[in-house]
Amino acid sequence: MTAKIARIIDIGTAVPANDIHSAFIGWAVGRLRDPAASSLFRRMAARSGITHRFSVLPVGANGGSPVDPGGFYQAVKLPPTSARMALYAEYAPGIAIAAINALRRQDDLARVTHLVVASCTGFVAPGIDQIIARQLGLNHSVERMLVGFMGCYAAVAALRSARHIIRSEPHAVVLVVTVELSTLHLQDDDEIEPLLAMLQFGDGAAAALVSANGAGLSIERPFAINLPDSEDLIRWTIGDQGFAMHLSGEVPARLREALHREDVRQTLLADAEVDSWAVHAGGRSILDAVAGGLGLADDALAASRGVLSDYGNMSSATLMFIIARHFAYRPQNGVAIAFGPGLACEGFGYSWIDDA
Repeated sequence: MTAKIARIIDIGTAVPANDIHSAFIGWAVGRLRDPAASSLFRRMAARSGITHRFSVLPVGANGGSPVDPGGFYQAVKLPPTSARMALYAEYAPGIAIAAINALRRQDDLARVTHLVVASCTGFVAPGIDQIIARQLGLNHSVERMLVGFMGCYAAVAALRSARHIIRSEPHAVVLVVTVELSTLHLQDDDEIEPLLAMLQFGDGAAAALVSANGAGLSIERPFAINLPDSEDLIRWTIGDQGFAMHLSGEVPARLREALHREDVRQTLLADAEVDSWAVHAGGRSILDAVAGGLGLADDALAASRGVLSDYGNMSSATLMFIIARHFAYRPQNGVAIAFGPGLACEGFGYSWIDDA
């Protein structure tokens, strides 16, 4: 018996209302004591390819940003992890539900049999998967899976899991949700490298319906590539004041080097002409490294660069935003790829499938 082809039949996205990108730049520059470092940071921010980043954190009592007086980060000592997790529990379900409400096929939610949720920016128990299921009014028999703390490539793991479910249960309908609140993890740093890492991240959520029936983007040829001796290049460390991201400046060069390898190129391309690239927008330098490593045309990563400009890096939700931009174009042979702690690259192939 031929296995059914899992496909994304709908996708919705959501971000909070509070744009904090400019406020963060002002805050970061104020922490750099060396005028040369401040000038360098401003130049790097201008070249980052990011125009907006959004946060679930509300404006302060005086209408300012979270780093202004009255905001969440106003104190000299930044809030503890416990306070940040309390806000995760408060806000993450709401932005996830907003992404689900953005799905066009609302009637199909009644047919959902499985719920897969990915998130690396918070912990709560009962889990966010249970909270979402309860708020949606899903049937108590819906099977749930929580993909936690994998980082930016967790969307691939979540969609890959949905594919496995569809292949084993062809009548299943899987709701995949990615939700990340990266702005809950501002760190008390005054060095340029960690401040540039924090410059990348914003909040967002995405939802996808995966089924064996209906027109949509297939999920095929899943792959995983781990770069040797790279485990220290991207790290999340849970501390007393949130989760600290370490993002080495070596990452773009290591990715570019890996993408030149014949075995890696064969895994990604599979001897086919790729007409669509959904590449995780981890930062401008990451996208430049991918484009250079694969020899892509200038406009090949337009969707990725557009998401980076409009929202920044939303960790696992980012790839789903990029896939959403490809959804309307019905690509014939695409590759989705994301990067994260490890250093690892994970992805899958996709193509448009008409209703069958």
